This record gives sequence, structure tokens and C-alpha cells, in this order.
Amino acid sequence: MKKNVLALLLLMVMVLVTACGNNTSGNGNTANSANDAEGGEAAAGDKLKVVLLIPGTLGDKSFFYAANNGLQKVKDELGAETKVVEMGTDKTKWEPTFNDIAAEDWDVVISGGSEITEMFNATAEANPDKKFINYDTDIEEAPANMYNMSYSTNEVSFLAGAAAALATQSDMPNANKENIIGFVGGMDIPGINAFLVGYIQGAQYVDPEVKVAVSYAGDFVNPAKGKELSLIQYNSGVDIIFNVAGGTGLGIFDAAKEKTKYAIGVDSDQAMLLKDTDNDKANLIVTSAIKKIDSAILGAVKKLQDGTLEMGKRDVLGFVEDGVGIAENEIYKSVYPADLQAKVEEVKQKLINKEITVDNAMGMETSEVEAIRNAVKP
Repeated sequence: MKKNVLALLLLMVMVLVTACGNNTSGNGNTANSANDAEGGEAAAGDKLKVVLLIPGTLGDKSFFYAANNGLQKVKDELGAETKVVEMGTDKTKWEPTFNDIAAEDWDVVISGGSEITEMFNATAEANPDKKFINYDTDIEEAPANMYNMSYSTNEVSFLAGAAAALATQSDMPNANKENIIGFVGGMDIPGINAFLVGYIQGAQYVDPEVKVAVSYAGDFVNPAKGKELSLIQYNSGVDIIFNVAGGTGLGIFDAAKEKTKYAIGVDSDQAMLLKDTDNDKANLIVTSAIKKIDSAILGAVKKLQDGTLEMGKRDVLGFVEDGVGIAENEIYKSVYPADLQAKVEEVKQKLINKEITVDNAMGMETSEVEAIRNAVKP
């Protein structure tokens, strides 16, 4: 009987010790549950969880590459837990993917493009406890828990147009006597035409008599189409083409290499991205009109982490905000003549100082854009 009582006492002591140990383990589960129930933030030391949704696939060395690079900076510089989801080209799968990801435990959901903005906004409105960032949209309205960004693509394209017009008039080895430059866009839509109008006006700033050949691929993921359209332009007398076609634009560089002509990249520094795999091709990309998407994403997430990001609004990032610029890499400095670099720099400073006003196709009627295209048609 005494042995049974002693055993029972020992068992009770063990249960009490175990319970106390669980309550003081420091794993934070109880504290986090309380914060979650009250709508508070995660306990100190928890990693920020950030997911990037790509409305397409990686590999374009342009728009999506820049966004992915931005997420990598968020991981490396802010110590966040990150994930990239390639949603593919089947647009019917985009909205379900947005909803599925929003239902998971990510703190910040990032995606980009005016094409996804409407469904992305709807996802944000349905998930008020999450934060959302659209890294590139021309639509001003944003839900209270979303931050939107866009870029002064008309201004950076103006600078690209000036650089192209200077190149075609120069004695650069692959320039010809024809005063014609080219433009290949992914689609005939306002976002692409914002680049086009700026490009045309920048070229005309250098030479009012310049002609601009314009083609649209109708696709952002078709390099073969991009090459086909570019070969037609090069064969017609164009000696430099501005790529504004995403993955389709990779075909422009193929055509440039085949015809030994020049090109201008877009969104990312495309010459440096191709340098290690095809140096000859890279050396024909004299510069790129860059949207600094990677820096913009990093800056937005950092402000969100610090509690200083203004949600429910859209910011337009230009030269002054360091949101856009042209690539002034080693290829630009070696291939593009120094006197032309100086002239491009002069135009850039005038843009920064607001001495030059560039029209924006985002506010234009279709007929206005068409008139601008027709005025410079070769």
C-alpha cells in the first residue's frame, strides 16, 4: 500500500515538472497565437514572408528577370523568407493562383503588370489582413492594403530615342546611311505605346526628319516572331531597334547578330545579361532603357517592414526618384562613341531638370498614337 502511494506521488511530481517545462520553453507559440487573435504583428525575430507571383515564366532576361532579382535582394538584404511562383501563360490560372497564395501564410504578396491589376486588386480586397505590392501598373486606384508603382517609361524611352537617332547618323561601324530607326513592341497597347511615343519624340528631338519603323508582335513570349519582325526592319534600312517586347524581344537580338546591326534593350541591362553566354550579341546592344524594378521592390518591402510605406496609393518613379535610367555599362562606353555619350548625358540632365516635357501615350486616344506613328513612318 505504501509503495503504491509513493509511486502515485512520484507520478504527480513528474507531470507537474513537464507542464512547467512546456510553459517556459520559449518557442513563442502561445505569444504568437495571442498576437494573431488580436491582429498584432508576428513576434520579434520571425522572418518576413514574401512571395512573388510571375504572370508568365522566368527567362525573359527583361521584365520578369528584374522582378525576380528584386525578390532576391529582399531575401539577401532584409533576411526575408521568399518564394517565386511562375503562373505561366494560361491567364485562366492566374486568378485561382492569386487566391490560393493569399490563403497561405505569406505576409506580403507581390506581382506586377496592368494586365493582372484588376484581379490582383480583388484578391487584396478579399484578404485585408495581408499586404500586397504591384510593382508595375498604370492603374492609379489601389485597395487600402496595396501599394502600386509605375515608371516614367515615356521619359527613359525619350532618352533611348535620342541615343538611337544619334547612332543612326553616326559613323559607328554597323550604322548605315539611312535615317531610319526601329521599334518592336509586344502588343499595341497603351503601356507599350508609352515607350513608343517617348522613343519617337526623343529621336525627333535629335533630328526632326528621322523615320521610325514600328512593329508589334502581338505576343510577349515569342522570340521567333520577334526575330522575324526585326529581320524585316533591318532589311528595310533600319540599323538600330528598340526592344519593348519582353521575351519576344530576345529574337530581336538574334536578328541583330545575324545582320550585324544594333539594338536597345528594355527593363533590365540586357547586354550584361547576355554577355557571358553570347558576347558578340551583347556587344550589339548599345544600351537599355531600364525600369529599376529590382530596387523598387526592395525599397517598397523595406518601407513596409519599417512601417513607413503608404498603402492605398501609386507612385510614379522617374529619373529623379532613380526609378528609370539607361544602361551605361562597359559595352555602352566602348561601343557607343564618347561624343554621343556626352550628348545623351546632356539630354538626360534636361529631362531631370524638367527642361524637356515628354508626352505620355497613357493619356492619349488611339487615334493620337496612330497619328504619331504615321508621321514618322518610313
